Amino acid sequence: MKYTFGLIGTGNMGGALARACAQAVFNEKLLLSDSYAPVAEKLASDLGCKAVAVNEVSEKANFIFLGVKPQVMGDMLGGIAPILAARTDDFVLVSMAAGLSIAKIQKMAGGNYPVIRIMPNIPVKVGSGVILYDATENVTEEALNAFRSAMAGAGLVDRLPEKLIDAGSALSGCGPAFVALFAEALADGAVECGLPRDKALAYALQTIAGTAEYLQQTGQHPAALKDAVCSPGGSTIAGVHAMELGGFRAAASEAVICAYQKTLELGK
Repeated sequence: MKYTFGLIGTGNMGGALARACAQAVFNEKLLLSDSYAPVAEKLASDLGCKAVAVNEVSEKANFIFLGVKPQVMGDMLGGIAPILAARTDDFVLVSMAAGLSIAKIQKMAGGNYPVIRIMPNIPVKVGSGVILYDATENVTEEALNAFRSAMAGAGLVDRLPEKLIDAGSALSGCGPAFVALFAEALADGAVECGLPRDKALAYALQTIAGTAEYLQQTGQHPAALKDAVCSPGGSTIAGVHAMELGGFRAAASEAVICAYQKTLELGK
């Protein structure tokens, strides 16, 4: 790939995206930077690419991934703004900051630069994640294709209008925590029934993963699968009844809604 990809911030999410990039980008075309240099250096050593200063990423990368927290984004972009303004070649800013709109990123960076706004989730670290994205009109189709190719190893890469990014992230970005809580609860129930914890957790995780894979491959609606498993007067419908009594569906929906509302607050 002819494009150079640079990441400013190589923590959990930045590091995961760097690993995805490393599957599609030549080593010399991947630059890593972090405010704590040893973090970038260790990851660069693992991936066989280069750890550099923030300024070098800002000067040389065609795709500049902004992997810093929303509350420090303004200071970071303000620091590299003169470098970006002096560039005469093409580059794209790729922001993964929750709650920060494309317009805010451009304002912080000091120019009407091409921007791709992304919201990845933690399973991108194992190649089974979701990356939601939208882009400004001045991001070329060639650049978008390069971005999608570089991110393909992370999982599902799906374009979504920016006005829906926060809602999508409340599901895919926050959802892994909700699913993890569900998995733990299932395992706890089985432990109370006498199953060893290691077995209970293994069965819970495989059941969740297998059900998701089944629904994806068959295209069956979740309600249809639930109905198919619930025999009249059987064990499953008794369990579903218990979940309904506990307000499971309402709680799950409310979790996404609350996460969405909090995201909107963070962006103000």
